[in-house]
Amino acid sequence: MPIAHINQTEIFFVAEGNPEHPAIIFSNSLGTDHGMWQAQAEALANDFYVIRYDTRGHGRSSSPKGPYQLQELGQDVIALLDFLGIAKAHFCGLSMGGVTGQWLGIHASERIEKLVVANTAAKVGTTDGWLTRAEVVRAEGLNTIADSAASRWFSPAFIETQAPVIAALIANLRIQNTEGYASCCESLAAADLRDQIALISSPTLIIAGLYDPVTTTSDASLLQEKIKDSKLAALPAAHISNIEAQKLFTRTLIDFLVA
Repeated sequence: MPIAHINQTEIFFVAEGNPEHPAIIFSNSLGTDHGMWQAQAEALANDFYVIRYDTRGHGRSSSPKGPYQLQELGQDVIALLDFLGIAKAHFCGLSMGGVTGQWLGIHASERIEKLVVANTAAKVGTTDGWLTRAEVVRAEGLNTIADSAASRWFSPAFIETQAPVIAALIANLRIQNTEGYASCCESLAAADLRDQIALISSPTLIIAGLYDPVTTTSDASLLQEKIKDSKLAALPAAHISNIEAQKLFTRTLIDFLVA
């Protein structure tokens, strides 16, 4: 099992494709894992060295005692690139992964070739909201969060027609590490990059979901306004747009990377 022992934790990752090809690293959303990027990994593996990892507190990565800081999530990516001997890579993150990507664009631009941030914001939600969720999860577990996740993640039309896909994601959410999930909530509670995102210099693609109730098109527009020469693509999807609008997301991603 590929594990990188970095930053006093264990980060699970999957690397596919030719290491001589341009590298791209994918970062998962809160409550998911590297598997959310399966379709994109399959589409890119012939032409890119594709790395997917489980954010600390998620999947098969370890869940050290939190709360976590956004800086830690970003430094895990840098350390994983070092572990793999990669000097510079493209980065694609969704929601929490997109916040990690923004931190990298601000603080480690020398390691990021092109930056893709999807269904995210410079400030996601509210501080009180995230701290309350962390408290509830520690007290009650993840079942309550899982019961309502589909309505946050997907549009009603997708929920109606793609029940097996959604059921698998929800089942995976239920078995995530409770403490790890809560600690990531606390990292999002503290994360506010609104005054820093103008420092991002890597070519940046912002992907929004037209039906996203969590990180809206207005959030995406704010990112585009502040990140110089960034591009914005709005897809017919809710929050997990790489799954709901899978083919369009992948095509948009590839077109940006090879441009």
